[in-house]
Amino acid sequence: MAFTDIDKPSDYFETKLYTGNGGTLNVTGLDFSPNWVWIKSRSSSRVHCLFDTVRSATKRLQSNEADTEYTTSNSLTGFNSDGFSLGSYNQSNEGSANFVSWNWKAGTSVSGNTGGSGTAKAYSGSVNTTSGISIIRYQGNGTNGHTIPHHLGVTPTVMMVKRLTGAAANWSNYQSDFWVSGGNQYIDLNRSAAAAADSVMWYNTQPTSSVFTVGTNERTNYNNDYFINYLFTPIQGYSKFSSYVGNGNADGTFVYTGFKPAWVMIKATNASKDWKMIDNKRNPAGLGGANPVRYRLAANEANTTSDDGDGQDFTSQGFKFRTTDSHMNGNGTQYLYMAFAEEPFVTSTGVPATAR
Repeated sequence: MAFTDIDKPSDYFETKLYTGNGGTLNVTGLDFSPNWVWIKSRSSSRVHCLFDTVRSATKRLQSNEADTEYTTSNSLTGFNSDGFSLGSYNQSNEGSANFVSWNWKAGTSVSGNTGGSGTAKAYSGSVNTTSGISIIRYQGNGTNGHTIPHHLGVTPTVMMVKRLTGAAANWSNYQSDFWVSGGNQYIDLNRSAAAAADSVMWYNTQPTSSVFTVGTNERTNYNNDYFINYLFTPIQGYSKFSSYVGNGNADGTFVYTGFKPAWVMIKATNASKDWKMIDNKRNPAGLGGANPVRYRLAANEANTTSDDGDGQDFTSQGFKFRTTDSHMNGNGTQYLYMAFAEEPFVTSTGVPATAR
C-alpha cells in the first residue's frame, strides 16, 4: 500500500477562499504561516498575484505576464501565523469579489554565495526539506555554468524561474521529465506555448542534490539582475510532479499520485494549451466536495473561473478525467502536472483516505 512522509498535508499546503472587502483584510485559517502565497480573483478578470517571504511582502509577481517584480504597498502587506494581510489593491482584495489563494510553507532561512563559473554572487532563500520546497532569490553573473545552492538535499524535479529586475522576461519552468523526452527544454508559465529547447537556459545541466545550474540566457542569468526560483522535489503521499498522455475520451486518463489531491496544475508539453489549475475548494454551489471537480483557472490567463461541466474526479489515489478538453485530456497529447495532497492514500499509522 502507499505510504506517506506527511500525515497532514494541510500543515504545508492549503487552498483558502475569501471575499474581498476593498480595504484592509486579514485572511486567516491556515495551519501554518505561509512563505509563498498565490492569489487569483475568481469573479473578476484580474492578474495572478504571487508573493513570498524571501522577497518580502508587497513584492508582487504575475504568473500570467512577463513583467518584472512590482512593489505595491497596498497589496499583500504581511505574512501572519495563520494567513496573510491585504491592503485595498483590487487585484488581491477587490470589494465583494471572490478570491482563491494557494499557500505553501517553507520556513528555514538560507543564504550564502553562488559558485561555478564567473563571479560569485549572493543568494538567499527559504527551504523546507520535509515538504520539498525551496524558494531561492539570487543574482545573475552572466556566465555559463553559474551554480546556485538550493538546500533541498535531494535533486529537485521542478523549477520555476522568474527574472525580477531589468527587462521583462518570460517565466522559465523546468521539469525533469523533459530530459527524458529530449533535454534542454523549458516551458513558459505565462504563455500557452509548447515546451521549447534552449542550450544555455540550464547550461545543458540537470540540477543536483545541492545546486541548480544556469547558462547565459537572460531569463535565468543576466549579469547583476535578480531572479527568483521556486523549486520542488516530490514527497511520498504529499506531492508529485510528473507527466501523462491524454486519451481524448470522456472516460479519461487516470493519473496515479498516491494521495487524494488538493491542488493540480496541468500543461500540455507538445501543444499550445493553457496551464489549467484545479483544487478541492472551488466547485459549483451545491456540488461542494463531491466529484467531479469542475472549476478551473489558468496560470497564464487573467480570466475568471470557468466551469467544465464534465471536469475530473479527485480520488483517494489520484485524479481521473471526465472531459475531452484538449487542455487536459487531448488524444495522444503529453502533459506535465504538479499535484499536492489533501490526504495521503494511507497515513503512516494505516488510516486510509476518505472518498469525496
